[in-house]
Amino acid sequence: WCQTKAQDISQEVKAWLQIDNDPKHTSKVVAKWLKDNKVNLWAELKKCVRTRRPTNLTQLQQLCQEEWAKIHPTYCGKLVEGYPKHLTQVKQFKGNATQY
Repeated sequence: WCQTKAQDISQEVKAWLQIDNDPKHTSKVVAKWLKDNKVNLWAELKKCVRTRRPTNLTQLQQLCQEEWAKIHPTYCGKLVEGYPKHLTQVKQFKGNATQY
């Protein structure tokens, strides 16, 4: 569902949201939006997996897949609801700093 929603948005705005902690992939507007909207899907996944205490790499991979499958589509929907507005501004400023 998240991928479908992202494709819908990408038809409106041609942009990539790349969150990998590489400074050159960081936009102030996106960072602020993620902070303001408390979007941290990876932290949520990490928390869920950690509580199950995997003991080896194989188990870690399995638990990650299981926890990922449990993420409800409405949660993903809430994460991407605000993207069009902010991605439009990122595009308008050609990836440079914005008012955020």
